[in-house]
Amino acid sequence: MDADPRTADPGLFGPASVTWHAHADPVMWIAGVRALWLQALHPRAVRGVMQNSDFRRDAWGRLLRTADFVGTLTYGTTEAAGKAGARVRRIHSLLTAEDPDTGERYGVGEPDLLLWVHCAEVDSYLDVLRRSGLPFGDASADRYLREQRESARLVGIDPTAAPAGRAELAAYFDRVRPQLAAGPEAHAVDDFLRRPPVHPLLVPARALLWRHLAALAYDSLPDWAHALYGRPAPPADAVSHRLAVTGGLLRRVPSRIRWQLPPGHILKAMARLGPGTRPTPGGFTGRTAILDGQGRANGSDGGDSTRWRKPG
Repeated sequence: MDADPRTADPGLFGPASVTWHAHADPVMWIAGVRALWLQALHPRAVRGVMQNSDFRRDAWGRLLRTADFVGTLTYGTTEAAGKAGARVRRIHSLLTAEDPDTGERYGVGEPDLLLWVHCAEVDSYLDVLRRSGLPFGDASADRYLREQRESARLVGIDPTAAPAGRAELAAYFDRVRPQLAAGPEAHAVDDFLRRPPVHPLLVPARALLWRHLAALAYDSLPDWAHALYGRPAPPADAVSHRLAVTGGLLRRVPSRIRWQLPPGHILKAMARLGPGTRPTPGGFTGRTAILDGQGRANGSDGGDSTRWRKPG
């Protein structure tokens, strides 16, 4: 029996959203690695990771779990997204970290730390997607950030505190930059991302593939992040050109192959909602057949009304 998009649950965002089409692009993997480099520059946030997990032994697992979480929020049912968010909030509520300089112990789920992680992620997604050649204009970028307030809500952030546009996101980074530094933990993350441990048989693949993708992720960081890491920033135009070339190559891999990789969020969503909900680059500009019904985030008003509720 064919899926009926009129009655199926579109999830938090739905195929009429920018998020639906953006998160299906293969350069999201590059953006995710960029986000790790950026997030590591907040000393309190990165300590929470390093003191509560074996990052070096399980970095790949952490990256895959993050991708699964983003996929669930984007393409899963409303119930699945809610459960994923509740699980993250529960874990954060149990974990603490210690400042080695002051001895202060603090919760990793503090609102300002959660907001930093959120902003570093959405900034990385936007930057890499736009510079890699997608038809992602300013209006779509602002709409994407408004939609992502719903993701922020699910992990315990007041959605009205999350940036709702590019200007607000830029203002946030201006405010937070005095708190940022490349401490020992950031350099540990940097070392790992540049030379992740792999099985000896995979060393050639690391040299050929990972080195290129990781360097591209790092090079796409803002100039001030390069300065904190103590390296000169490469020319922005050259990085954008490399992102566009790499994005074009990755998009040549047929989506029916890319989307087969576990856990298959996109294919499951299309089976639930119908083939007309297939994510496409044209979805950014409305040039694709998309579901008329809207997901929660796409149907909201940006977080300034009673439509927002606390995560349950």
